[in-house]
Amino acid sequence: MRIVIIGGTGHIGTFLVPQLVIAGHEVICISRQENKPYSFHIAWQSVEFIVIDRIEADRKKIFGRQIQKLSPDVVIDLICFTLDSAKNLVEALDGRVQHFLHCGTTWVHGHSEQVPTIESQNRNPIGQYGINKAAIESYLISASRQKGFPATILHPGHMVGPGWIPINPAGNLNPEIFKRLAEGKEITLPNNGMETLHHVHAADVAQSFMKALTNWNSSVGESFHIVSEQALTLRGYATAMATWYGQKANLSFLPWEEWKKTVNQRDAELTWDHLAHSPNFSIEKAKKLLNYQPHYTSLQAIQESIKQYFEKN
Repeated sequence: MRIVIIGGTGHIGTFLVPQLVIAGHEVICISRQENKPYSFHIAWQSVEFIVIDRIEADRKKIFGRQIQKLSPDVVIDLICFTLDSAKNLVEALDGRVQHFLHCGTTWVHGHSEQVPTIESQNRNPIGQYGINKAAIESYLISASRQKGFPATILHPGHMVGPGWIPINPAGNLNPEIFKRLAEGKEITLPNNGMETLHHVHAADVAQSFMKALTNWNSSVGESFHIVSEQALTLRGYATAMATWYGQKANLSFLPWEEWKKTVNQRDAELTWDHLAHSPNFSIEKAKKLLNYQPHYTSLQAIQESIKQYFEKN
């Protein structure tokens, strides 16, 4: 099939594009600039690259037509963040593609009321990002079920993999946390460390897109959580990483209002976002309908990522 992938040189595309090529598909990669994927694979030599500034094209309301003119059988959209952008694509591609796969986010749920959270639970999105992605999901599902537009939505959790640093046991991106755990030094976690994080390796996210493609009948008109088998509590995550480093976890705890004063504003904002969500998602639907089987646990994905991060930094 002729597959157009929008934003294909990022986290997911690094793993997904080579799989598409190996499977025999003709792949066209759309990006704003000619970025290189996080790791080299010979399959990239068979990919056609087209540079389009999506933000500018959406402003002119021509992005959908630009993608339509490429005559794709399948469109995989990894970087759609506004409802207007999604509508522009759907209106241009309606009746012209066999499958449209959208990368969503587990943030569409906001705070959960029962865990593990399943796809059919009410949405309570928090923050503009989650609100926008929830609106896109609702629109695509409606377009699929009411008009027959062949949309599938895949919702990754905290993506990790070689090339970038994971969300740490304090719920932010400060690498100092991992250094202190490796050295057996004390780290302080907010509250009692019982809030959760739910990571997923980018290779497993790529797997889910491949499985959705090959399970068209059961994936169209549906959304799926794409995460590891189990979420981690902050304290469980910290303890496991300390053990991995050959250390005993030296943990202390502070109430949120006190803890946030011990870090900079950006770290506090990221941590609060993760505490407020405390993600814990079921993947039973993806396992049943897509045969999705994550190859990495949360810890395995994190450890692979952090090992490479510190080797390069």
